[in-house]
Amino acid sequence: MTFVPPTAEQLGLYLDLPEINGNRADLLIAQAVALCETVVKPLPDQATAVVLSVAGRGYVNPQQVSYETIGPMSVQRPQGSGGLYLTKSDRTALKSLAGRGGAFTIDPTPATADPSPSYPVEDGYGPPLEWEPGWGYI
Repeated sequence: MTFVPPTAEQLGLYLDLPEINGNRADLLIAQAVALCETVVKPLPDQATAVVLSVAGRGYVNPQQVSYETIGPMSVQRPQGSGGLYLTKSDRTALKSLAGRGGAFTIDPTPATADPSPSYPVEDGYGPPLEWEPGWGYI
């Protein structure tokens, strides 16, 4: 199944806006998809949440305003809260949704490997191994 980008209406629901500029929303969604594809390509089906988050930040605060005062009202937003960008958690979520980014192991041992030693073993080689109670093998 291929990734289907969210629609302008879905972005409006995500942002809880009664009206949304469809052309602007479509542009931001397309740019958010392109930005997300710099991390994971092709995008997984569940990447809609990350795309909406990225596009939503750009829709709500396009000029990256961090402090604004209008009359008696003032608003301060976190630094870097506007424009289109991916946060570290966005990148992590995309990698996780694509099945990447987790710990894994690779066993380099061939399937035909024999567990017996490949060197000649001589009887009597090495120290004698006798069990000594309290001391172990000596």
